[in-house]
Amino acid sequence: MGFFDSLKNFKNQIDHIESSVYSGKQSLLELYERNARLEAEIALRTKELDTANRQMLTLQHIWDMMNSSKPLSSVLNATVRSLQGELGYLHSCIAKRLVDSEGDYLQVVACSGELFKGKMLNFFSCEPSDLRLKFPNIEDLPGAIDGNKIYQSKEISNLIKSVLPNVSNEIADAVATETKAKSFILIPLSYKNSHFGSLVVFSTRESATENELNFLALFAKQIELAITIADLFQAVKEQAITDGMTGLYNRRYFEEYIKKEAVRAGRQNQKFTVIGIDLDHLKKINDLYGHNYGDIAIKAIAEVLKSNGRSIDVAARMGGEEFNVILPGVDSSGGLVVAERIRKSIESVTLERIGKITASLGVATYMEHSEDIDELLELVDHAMYESKRNGRNRVTLAKPVSETSWQEVAIDTFVDILSKHRIPLDVKTSKYLTKKLQEMNINNEMLYQVSDELIKTYNPDHSSGGTKQKVQLASLLAKRFDLPKESIDKLKIAVLLYDIGNTMVPKEILEKKEPLTDEDRKSIKQHPLIAAREILEPISTIVDVIPIIEKHHENWNGTGYPNNLSGDSIPIESQIILIVDSYCALLENRPYRPAVSKEEALNTIMDDVNNKWSDKLANEFVSIVQNEFD
Repeated sequence: MGFFDSLKNFKNQIDHIESSVYSGKQSLLELYERNARLEAEIALRTKELDTANRQMLTLQHIWDMMNSSKPLSSVLNATVRSLQGELGYLHSCIAKRLVDSEGDYLQVVACSGELFKGKMLNFFSCEPSDLRLKFPNIEDLPGAIDGNKIYQSKEISNLIKSVLPNVSNEIADAVATETKAKSFILIPLSYKNSHFGSLVVFSTRESATENELNFLALFAKQIELAITIADLFQAVKEQAITDGMTGLYNRRYFEEYIKKEAVRAGRQNQKFTVIGIDLDHLKKINDLYGHNYGDIAIKAIAEVLKSNGRSIDVAARMGGEEFNVILPGVDSSGGLVVAERIRKSIESVTLERIGKITASLGVATYMEHSEDIDELLELVDHAMYESKRNGRNRVTLAKPVSETSWQEVAIDTFVDILSKHRIPLDVKTSKYLTKKLQEMNINNEMLYQVSDELIKTYNPDHSSGGTKQKVQLASLLAKRFDLPKESIDKLKIAVLLYDIGNTMVPKEILEKKEPLTDEDRKSIKQHPLIAAREILEPISTIVDVIPIIEKHHENWNGTGYPNNLSGDSIPIESQIILIVDSYCALLENRPYRPAVSKEEALNTIMDDVNNKWSDKLANEFVSIVQNEFD
């Protein structure tokens, strides 16, 4: 091979090498470019995935709030905070459409962003929620709202001037500039096929992506669902605390509210007054016109209470024809004024067929009459029943417990027992006795008559006038032991009530002629506990009487029941009841023995000295019967 051939061959080799190098360079360049494109794609997808994750977290947060049954305001505030914190918007708010006498307007009901709130305070000296906003009227925004379409714009200053037309251009521009927002997006919200309001977000970006707008549309749907759920929850809650017939609060709500009001009153040293209202002659209305008209009369009183109350007053239907009203911050003198206004308003009502209706009212004030809620409500009832006993259609101010007569307490206790069916008495008898009690005067002899009739339901041999005799004997004996008036009054009430537990003892045992079995005695021995704990304990005004009744079968020597107390550990009032009851029982027939004479009964009393009662008690009792009691 010649020189030139070798040179040519060498050149060809160099060309081949250059071609291979160039080809490899192109491959490397293409590989680099592909890798760069792939990295960019990965970065984009990672960013989109991160956004999607944050969007999902935000939606999950809304779901968690909705499922927590929190108030709507809490759900909405949490919603707008989520938009700011998790999706990076500068500010977000929800403006609700409202209507009043001046027309339609917008009010901010949820707002995020301390900077946004700070600017509102700086420029307008108020929170966003305190501003009354006009409906925005810029560009195509009204049409977007009517068409339920998302609207976005960079005209933040124009938005501010549109919703706050009295704001100067300088302030509107300053707010837009200082909040550093470059655009806003408005998403209309619907509820029950009508415009509820709008979700508004302020962004650092001049425009939103299609994915962002799709998410905000989905987000708005979740807000609408939250509004629906919150509304349903509120409706269920209102049903649980509202009386279905009248629309007033029910007993459950009243009892919960008055406890809170008592705490507030104690903390602020501020009184509140309770008014009790009882429709007069409901039974007569029902009998003459039918129960439908009775319901109309009850509803009429409810409407009077609604129209005569302040926004902070609480009116409740306690059941049947009874209502209570709480007047926060009102003393007894103010309560009497309100009660009289209610009474006159009820009296002025004229109903179809029925004509005029009236009501009896009682008034008591927390921190004046009592600082115990149960006691306060009992006093309201006492005053209300006194209004009825004194002729109805009147207002009565309660007396403090120390001024309430023992007869009033006894009457109201019997009414409570009978009307609330605390004992197994037939309905006809309960209604009859309740009516007699409610219509009597507090010093009427009928109090003893009603007690006698009640005793006859389980002791047919009980003599007429027996209750009065027991009260008189017990009072005279109590004075021999220098008991104070308060103690004597409690004793009188106890005498009327101590044997009421016998209504719970089977009649076949009480009327048994043959000797009692151990099981029979066990049943009878339960009656003091039944009277004290099951029948009387729920009645707060006689709480001091219950221990007397519970221990009235304890013997001086410790052989009594139910607690085997002895000697001076037995309350003197209980000892008095035992000896009075034993003596009066001896004078009456029993299924297992005939009645005995007065002398025989006194001899039996003395035979049980230091067994059932003390020597002193027996001697004082015998002296009273022989010398002071005919």
